[in-house]
Amino acid sequence: MTGIDRSTAEQFATLTLGHVGREYPNVLLHVLNGPEDVRSPAELHPIFYGSLDWHSCVHGWWQLLRLIRRFPDLSVAGDVRARADALFTADKVAREVAYFTAPNRGSFERPYGWAWALALHEEACRHDAAWGAALEPLATTLAARFCDFLPRLTYPLRVGTHFNIAFALTLAWDWAETRDQPLRRAIARAAVGWFANDRDCPAWEPGGDEFLSPALCEALLMSRVFDAATFRDWFDAFLPRVASGEPATLFRPAVVSDRSDGKIAHLDGLNLSRAWCWRAIAAALGADHPVAARAAAAADEHLAASLPHLGDDYMGEHWLATFALLALDT
Repeated sequence: MTGIDRSTAEQFATLTLGHVGREYPNVLLHVLNGPEDVRSPAELHPIFYGSLDWHSCVHGWWQLLRLIRRFPDLSVAGDVRARADALFTADKVAREVAYFTAPNRGSFERPYGWAWALALHEEACRHDAAWGAALEPLATTLAARFCDFLPRLTYPLRVGTHFNIAFALTLAWDWAETRDQPLRRAIARAAVGWFANDRDCPAWEPGGDEFLSPALCEALLMSRVFDAATFRDWFDAFLPRVASGEPATLFRPAVVSDRSDGKIAHLDGLNLSRAWCWRAIAAALGADHPVAARAAAAADEHLAASLPHLGDDYMGEHWLATFALLALDT
């Protein structure tokens, strides 16, 4: 299964438009500096108050903007544009930035939400609208935070949840390509320092609530940071038996036992994000690499396992279509 068609785009956009403005239920990662901070999600976050949590709302909007750019005639495109016009304004963005700059919130949404905010800004800038300019102060604030944070992060975050550093830096790397060479240099230094000497990865995954593959996210980041030949050499040492299907854990879709459990539902996201990683890694390695055929088959198997379940329960509905879009539109 390759690419995304108009019908699927319509399905994704309709699903996501239904929750980016849905305030409750809501998971607030919120430091109260005083009683005045006891406020509703929409008061705290005038743009990104929906979709259960801040980061899911951010990447829900990334998904919507990407879909209407790819398919401008979607039935919901006008609604998406009108709501984006109303939300992505200078005053609302300033209030979002102010939340980040308040005391004791230096780690808010680090690094996952930071990275998705950069991806949203990149996508917004591709539209003939004022959205990109409006979101720029948020993007530059978070890019500066990455530059401050990376030299202080002595050890990489290899987990398969929101704290995974390789996933976040892949999105940040793409945003910084034409905008922020100091950030690109900081990412390259960090990635090479952490990962360049990794060999024979055992890929002990998935964990029970993971939606990212630590092994494949690391490889995806290194495919960005290294040139093509260096990446092939590194990858062959990092996963030396991958062409023969080992570690098998990387090729076997995760089983999701309860899609109403928000943590267990993460495993659908793992299947979708692995499909994205496998496709992108295979493209970086080239069609002549021995893993290419296995990677393509693994991507299809992972997609088939979770694509039918995007709207089964709100615990997945509020975010899974983003990762499905990553995989299908690679």
